[in-house]
Amino acid sequence: MNLDATESKELIDALKSQTLSSDVHVAIATPFVHLAAAVSQTQGSAISVAAQNMHQATSGAYTGETSASMLKSIGVNTTLLGHSERRAYFHETDEILAEKVNTALANEVEIIFCFGEELEERKSESHFDVVTSQLRNGLFHLDAAQWSQIVLAYEPVWAIGTGETASPEQAQEMHAHIRSVLAAQYGDTLAQSVSILYGGSVKPNNAKEIFAKPDVDGGLIGGASLKADDFATIVNAF
Repeated sequence: MNLDATESKELIDALKSQTLSSDVHVAIATPFVHLAAAVSQTQGSAISVAAQNMHQATSGAYTGETSASMLKSIGVNTTLLGHSERRAYFHETDEILAEKVNTALANEVEIIFCFGEELEERKSESHFDVVTSQLRNGLFHLDAAQWSQIVLAYEPVWAIGTGETASPEQAQEMHAHIRSVLAAQYGDTLAQSVSILYGGSVKPNNAKEIFAKPDVDGGLIGGASLKADDFATIVNAF
């Protein structure tokens, strides 16, 4: 929940002026009130626009919510689902997220599915089990063909704004685990084809080392995305 309309336009203009690697898929997930303007502003560029959330119902008396068809009507074809803040502050459960996944796929909306463990779960060494459960409960009802519309985003919640830091080795360890869980359920070919983004405080000074890990396929960038220079540096580090 950052930037007013003028600030959002200025940031996108600044980002468009950067030289971004053509080998990297770049998407920005703006607040809902900026989505339509962002779609218009990025037309003709290599930058796509995603929503930060989406409701599981197709329409109805859900004041304040936004449906898949509303997103698609303004040219937004991708949404984040299950972001750690949605899970923590708005009590989105695995069951709710599974419904949202179904609705998004039924409306041909690509999903960036977020998941990850809290600090106490990492300290109790249950982090692998937590992540496996979030994947299984939110996504493993899907058939293999539906995974072409899924991008995974691992968020080590314990390493975001807490003073704790996750090493590139810890990122690789979890990403390798995620891929092994996918392989056990769907086979190695599908597991290798799914992009797994890392969402643990990626910065210009650590991006290259994190992205060098074999199972890290990109980043879900937080605060560093609010500065065009920093975001461009991260994009071009991949």
